[in-house]
Amino acid sequence: MTKKFIALLCVLGLVFSLVACAADKPGEGKSVVMIADTAGLGDESFNDSAYEGLTKAKDEFGVEVKVLESVTADDYGPNITAATEEKPELIIAVGYLLKTDIETAAKKFTDQKYAIIDDVVDSPNVVSVTFREQEGSFLVGVMAGLKTETNVIGFVGGMEFPLIQKFEYGFKAGVKSVNPDAKVIVNYTGSFEKPELGKEVALTQNQAGADVIFHASGGCGIGVIQAAGEKNFWAIGVDKDQSSIDPEHVLCSMIKRVDTATYMVTKTIVDDKFVAGSTELGLKEEGIGYSDKAGNLTKDLTDMADKYKAAIVAGDFEVPFDKATFDVFEGFTLK
Repeated sequence: MTKKFIALLCVLGLVFSLVACAADKPGEGKSVVMIADTAGLGDESFNDSAYEGLTKAKDEFGVEVKVLESVTADDYGPNITAATEEKPELIIAVGYLLKTDIETAAKKFTDQKYAIIDDVVDSPNVVSVTFREQEGSFLVGVMAGLKTETNVIGFVGGMEFPLIQKFEYGFKAGVKSVNPDAKVIVNYTGSFEKPELGKEVALTQNQAGADVIFHASGGCGIGVIQAAGEKNFWAIGVDKDQSSIDPEHVLCSMIKRVDTATYMVTKTIVDDKFVAGSTELGLKEEGIGYSDKAGNLTKDLTDMADKYKAAIVAGDFEVPFDKATFDVFEGFTLK
């Protein structure tokens, strides 16, 4: 056997090994379609986080990932139908605003598997993932209550629905627990995709004295952070770490692991273990938390937040999530 022939065999062996490795990914040949809400990719928040989870699944499992963006709410139904006609293994609807359209599709296309983030659809072919947003919002409320120098704090919500109110009331409960004298100004933009509205509201709140403003408003939050940079106050991001938008003015971000949700649901398709039903993620499940990649939080703030986190996980108290539960909440003082 000549040296050239042996070398050729080695090369062929290497090629076949690489091909085998490439084919070994368990998700090869399977596809997932994400239906984004109107904020779309590039919101630096909810949709981007969802897509990060799918990107991770694509890299690890080899699944094909496609995103359909929605310009208006009227696009939700047609996008879901168009995705269903492609017959992917899974269609993921990102956001509670898509609930009605997913319910309709699930009844019509009973063989298609669906998932929805942020709401619950009771159907034998739908997985629902929700979060206890109030828990993470409470933690950043604690830090806002301790950080403020004016005793005026702001909250900017997107559309005023029960889901976004969980952010609002959890945040206010955190502030109340450590600084009952602080005032929290609340405004809603009525949108998730207009940064100019977020900026306008944040500037108005700042003029009223707010020196720390937390937003739960999707793309509108980019405007909130822009306002913080212009007027030199603290903004608190949401869903993913938003410090990259303005490292000097994002105090921290309330993390909602939408990426974990989309990755987790996609993995059930890869493993052939898709089971309809609902899952709720909070601090205990590490689906909620806070982040500060810019390093703006001081140790006293993180220590206090972490103590409250431990108390919530231990069940020492329940965080308010709506007006009724907040109205009877007297604040929680650590022992």
